[in-house]
Amino acid sequence: MALQIVESCVNCWACVDVCPSEAISPGTAYFRISAHKCTECDGDYAEQQCASICPIEGAILLADGSPANPAGSLTGIPPERLAEAMRAIQAR
Repeated sequence: MALQIVESCVNCWACVDVCPSEAISPGTAYFRISAHKCTECDGDYAEQQCASICPIEGAILLADGSPANPAGSLTGIPPERLAEAMRAIQAR
């Protein structure tokens, strides 16, 4: 039972102070969650605090490997629409 922070993390430090089990620490390239300390906030909060404050979609993975904040969940922009907009911008 542990969450994971992946390389899309921008090292904003937002998650560090909200982790009730102090499981998050700086790594060499991005923050890391200690699998031994992480409780996924079970018993403390209804939702994982790191994921609730993280400003980057897909930066935190749940124990099953799915993103805590999937694409479009924070921006409200469906991934297909974002990809279409990016193609239009790059075509200019």
